[in-house]
Amino acid sequence: MADTMRDDNRKANGSSTSGLMGDALDHATGLVRKEIDLFRAELQEQTSKAATAVGMLAGAVVLALAALNVLAAALVAWITEAGLDAGWAALIVGGVLALIAIGLAMKGKNDLKLSSLAPTRTAKNVQRDADTVKEATTHG
Repeated sequence: MADTMRDDNRKANGSSTSGLMGDALDHATGLVRKEIDLFRAELQEQTSKAATAVGMLAGAVVLALAALNVLAAALVAWITEAGLDAGWAALIVGGVLALIAIGLAMKGKNDLKLSSLAPTRTAKNVQRDADTVKEATTHG
């Protein structure tokens, strides 16, 4: 009779262990799925940020071309006219546009750096999950 009870306990422990393993596998699968979804969302966000940066660079190019046109007009006006007022005014406007173009180009370039495009939230979550699993296995 004692042997029968031990066999029943072993069967119960075996089925609960397999149940726990199945639950752990389900949780791990769900966790991986959620991390992949987060990665996709963060990647889309970073892609949008990169597209904005490219737009800023395009704006910088347009302003740079306008600045060159104004600066060229300023040079022409300066050479052709004896009065310096119109030329200096055009030179000032061209200089301001050039400074804006430089600012936009620098901002766009900084936004396109790989470090600012990396999926940091996903990396933090994966590290946190790995730490949690490590802690659970060392205490369990």
